[in-house]
Amino acid sequence: MKPKLFSILKHRKTELTKEQVVKDIIAGVVVAIIALPLSVALAIASGVSPEKGLITAIIAGFLISFLGGSRVQIGGPTGAFVIIVFGIIADYGLEGLTIATLMAGVFMIVFGLIKLGGVIQYIPYPIVTGFTSGIAVVLLSTQVKDFFGLDLAKVPSEFLPKWGAYISHVDSLDVTTFIVGMISLLIIILWPKITKKIPGSLIALVVATSIVQWFDLPVKTIGSEFGDISGQLSFVDFSSFDLSMATISALIRPALMIAFLASVESLLSAVVADGMIGKKHQSNMELIAQGIANIGSALFGGIPATGAIARTAANINNGGRTPIAGMVHAVVLLVMMLVFMPLAKLIPMATLAAILVIVSYNMSEWRSFKAILSSTKSDALVLLLTFFMTVMFDLIIAIEVGMIFAMVLFVKRMIQSTDFQQVTHHYFEIDEDETTEALPTSINKETVVYEITGPLFFGVAQAFLDVLNELHTDTKVLILKLTHVPHMDATAYQSLVSIKKRCEKEGMTLLLAEVSDQPRSLLKAKQFCQDSSEVMYPTVSEAMRSRSA
Repeated sequence: MKPKLFSILKHRKTELTKEQVVKDIIAGVVVAIIALPLSVALAIASGVSPEKGLITAIIAGFLISFLGGSRVQIGGPTGAFVIIVFGIIADYGLEGLTIATLMAGVFMIVFGLIKLGGVIQYIPYPIVTGFTSGIAVVLLSTQVKDFFGLDLAKVPSEFLPKWGAYISHVDSLDVTTFIVGMISLLIIILWPKITKKIPGSLIALVVATSIVQWFDLPVKTIGSEFGDISGQLSFVDFSSFDLSMATISALIRPALMIAFLASVESLLSAVVADGMIGKKHQSNMELIAQGIANIGSALFGGIPATGAIARTAANINNGGRTPIAGMVHAVVLLVMMLVFMPLAKLIPMATLAAILVIVSYNMSEWRSFKAILSSTKSDALVLLLTFFMTVMFDLIIAIEVGMIFAMVLFVKRMIQSTDFQQVTHHYFEIDEDETTEALPTSINKETVVYEITGPLFFGVAQAFLDVLNELHTDTKVLILKLTHVPHMDATAYQSLVSIKKRCEKEGMTLLLAEVSDQPRSLLKAKQFCQDSSEVMYPTVSEAMRSRSA
């Protein structure tokens, strides 16, 4: 397990041709231009100053590309974290966010070291779509005030009160701000029809800022909201931080949520990128790199970072095929911040709101949302539950509830997939013709054969025990055919022990036939019987003959 960049350098003669390096540099520059307005907008929406978004894209973006397990992953702040970051700052302040981000980075490194990368990729798709769509709606709702220029001193944090405040202040709409926002929005939407080489968000930012300054329009800007903006990189001074166990304990839950969401989003982005370039990423190395990147971001005062699907796709579409593109993207952003950051205070807030409206739309995944709604009822329920919990409460509760509900539905489906069926007559009518030695007819009424299909686990333990209730009083031999039982857990094993004890009590013999590998290993490990050859047989026919001998 090592960074993808190091593997590429090992095969640099074939991987790092002069032509490819040039393509990576060009792709890195293009992605940096795309990331500039997004990073600023996402930082402001998260409740922090604009430069923190750029710091995140620079520090975390470089580390994710340098140490990551993906060839083309572009890292930085994303829309998915806006609501989480805003909530953490509201509850614990900026210091709390920094500590939580550091802790999240450590958690992600641990996830990678214990090889959870493959597991995290299997989070149910309805849950991922549900919380992503929910975040999109919440993110959109946070931009209404700036886009319409509403005169609101303080916007409620809860979804319904927030919209109630918007509606009650609709008469304070500022026409000039709204026009600037609409111009910005139209430019972002229509510009790709002219060219896709330069992002529409950057064009909207330049055009809208120029209009506002040229005509001296009375609209809110970054400068009027945040004052002067620093364009320097510096370490966070932790001397004044409260690093007590009480603080750390309180931040474990938010830190785990950052780690979970960053892990899921980065691996989803890496999977999408794999499909676009026909390569495969190293999921555990990617998690470790994401963890180191978040620690680095926090040390410089940045916010949580993860793989950004849209920027990664832009990297690929512009020719990026190695981590060099992501590293160049970070270096170019650093130059932009050092040179142009003082001008950022002139950017209208309405333009940033327009950029985030588009981000919200792209995050909404409404096509996937619609497709899941028309699939199975259980998937639709998980989707809607996660979506509404995200919108009405918060992402942490939404994912917790969604995962629990999805697991309950999964267990229900697994229970329904396990079948207990008596097949006694099948073996007396068919196997007799297929064997050279006929089965003795004297055991017809005394032997019962049950075939079990599906996993034996805690969810079907009671149904397993109910097999005994269907037996006649004259039954002498019970044979369980386990050919199609791939797995048996501890609860099912205890049920089997109970069945064995009850059979002994009532003078019946319990035999197992055609036991598959995992159940056989468990039974031997648990010492189900002293001599397994007297209880477990290769075929049902041999088990029957053993009782007639």
